[in-house]
Amino acid sequence: MNLIDRCSTYVGRAVLQRQVSRSPVSFEALKAQQEVIRFWAEHNHYWTNLISNGTIVMLEKFYESADSYSGHPGGMGLFNAKVFQKLFNRNEYHFTQFSLSHLSDFLKGCKAFTSLLQEGIVLPDLLQQTLTEMSAAMEHRLTKDLLKFDKETAFKEMVQLSFHARREMKANVQQLIGHYALLDAWNGMAMATQENHWHFPELLPQQKVCLTAKGLYHPLLSDAVKYDLSFGEGENFMLLTGANMSGKTTLMRALGISAILAHLGMGVPAEEMKISFLNGVITNMHVEDDLLKGESFFLAEVKSIRNTAEAVVHSGSQLVLMDELFKGTNVHDACECTKAIVEGLLKHPQHIMILSTHLHEVAHHFEHQKGLSFYCFNTTLGTDGNFEFSYQLKPGISDERIGYKILVKEGIVDILNSKS
Repeated sequence: MNLIDRCSTYVGRAVLQRQVSRSPVSFEALKAQQEVIRFWAEHNHYWTNLISNGTIVMLEKFYESADSYSGHPGGMGLFNAKVFQKLFNRNEYHFTQFSLSHLSDFLKGCKAFTSLLQEGIVLPDLLQQTLTEMSAAMEHRLTKDLLKFDKETAFKEMVQLSFHARREMKANVQQLIGHYALLDAWNGMAMATQENHWHFPELLPQQKVCLTAKGLYHPLLSDAVKYDLSFGEGENFMLLTGANMSGKTTLMRALGISAILAHLGMGVPAEEMKISFLNGVITNMHVEDDLLKGESFFLAEVKSIRNTAEAVVHSGSQLVLMDELFKGTNVHDACECTKAIVEGLLKHPQHIMILSTHLHEVAHHFEHQKGLSFYCFNTTLGTDGNFEFSYQLKPGISDERIGYKILVKEGIVDILNSKS
């Protein structure tokens, strides 16, 4: 979340978190959201900073607090109340004044947004709809007086406004906060896109599976290597080979992050990207055993791949990222199990899939199979005896085995062979 959270309020952040966990459910909805985020990225001078996180917090306290007055304020009681509040209950007096100031600022901020409807600006449909609903929620008899409120407002008027605003405008203010939270989340994603120098991808309908990327990189790496990738009909499944630490997992994480960002309507860490609408991203990168349930690591892997299989069979198009399957069993079993999974996945060409493995036997078993593309990361041994990782993605299959060489280089074999 820290990578993309540029929201100014906690209510905007809550909307953003919901968006991340459940992105737009259709291509049309995603396209509409991307248009709004692109608008704020390109026209941030229209954004107003009149509304802060403190504004939202004070409004909620204002409506949650008990009213100081049991009845309608007026007459001599109102005059006496002013003296009483200032002399004996200054906290309540200033709370009311401070709360109305925040309510006034909030409404001024909302008015600044809704004024875009009258500016002759071409607004994305989804943004225009949201601002129109926000404008409707501002239509209340108290709005005009609240917009004029300031510290010079007479005490009598302040008490009247507080009394009626609490009783009459709670529903309106809650609606406005909801609309603002959505705007805040959209603008936050737009600012993250701009600050990180990401580019908006071209979104495509789901009819034909497609994902192409130029200059794709992992956004959390300061000196990230860039990748060019292409998936489409007849070539939707990549088998990725290479030694441990060569870059396989980093590539898949970069692709997964970019796919998620694209499906939020944001920019992505790539120079160019085209991606068809996907129903989700599936990964097995964080499989763990469960001692309390008596489940071994291998059983946890099997359950994870079962969930993947069910999603592949019963869900719409997915991005499926599988990293080093069946590490919890012997090499022979791992090869046989991985072959079976690949054979099954090949029957579902509506998905975009990457399977990484350092078991080059698996890759060679399928090297003439249609529907599969083969890419690898190579490792070289430098003149100083150290292994050099270029992290460059190359076509082909890697047959490298460096595990034992690393063991020797680190002196572990010599240590164990030495006499105690």
